[in-house]
Amino acid sequence: MAAALQFSGARVGYHGTPVLTHLDLDLPAGRRLALVGPNGAGKSTLIKAVLGLAQVLGGTATVLGRSPARARGLAGYVPQLDTLDAGFPVSALQVVLMGRYRRIGWWRPTRAADRRIAREALDRVGLADRAGRRFGQLSGGQRQRVLLARALAAEPRLLLLDEPFNGVDAVSQDAIITVLRELGAAGTAVVLSTHDLTVARDLADQVCLLNGRMWAVGPPGEILTAGPLRRAYGGYPVPVRP
Repeated sequence: MAAALQFSGARVGYHGTPVLTHLDLDLPAGRRLALVGPNGAGKSTLIKAVLGLAQVLGGTATVLGRSPARARGLAGYVPQLDTLDAGFPVSALQVVLMGRYRRIGWWRPTRAADRRIAREALDRVGLADRAGRRFGQLSGGQRQRVLLARALAAEPRLLLLDEPFNGVDAVSQDAIITVLRELGAAGTAVVLSTHDLTVARDLADQVCLLNGRMWAVGPPGEILTAGPLRRAYGGYPVPVRP
């Protein structure tokens, strides 16, 4: 099985201007990678590069054995919660069904099988009883779980999450962590960005420290220590003492 991610000497950015450099990553299938660094470090840019939405300006980058753009249909994406319009008049189930559109086509009606998969995804995140509830009426943590269910409905081989725990209650955080661990056990690779070093240490198999470049990557016990964190964060405060 092809590795989930392979970056070698890569630089990524926008319009020819690099945002991140010195990227050397090798993430096997079924493993969980946490991207850690201060605000503006390039965590979201790396996620977008994996999705083919930011440019690879040098070096090489493959996702599931393909170019990032060609692998996009095999990946699921959970964006930051505050980037979405909670007032859009759709139910939780309708949001989750959007995860099926790439498989069935945007203008084709959903089938019974698609609705079953969407309901199973909602059940997996503990929100089966909220299927008919308007998305904007859910709590922040529940909305984040609905977005995770949408990504699960796409049946991805790689799942990318951008700050999934920001503004999320403890119940929702525990539910999300449980699903991410289950995905890894089933062979789905996971990449998430987070400011919470405790989450990174407890959830990830590998941690990548970013701040304009990749400073270090490896097991949490080696990377989330004083030396690597000082080098990566520079003058920024480290959010949680390891």
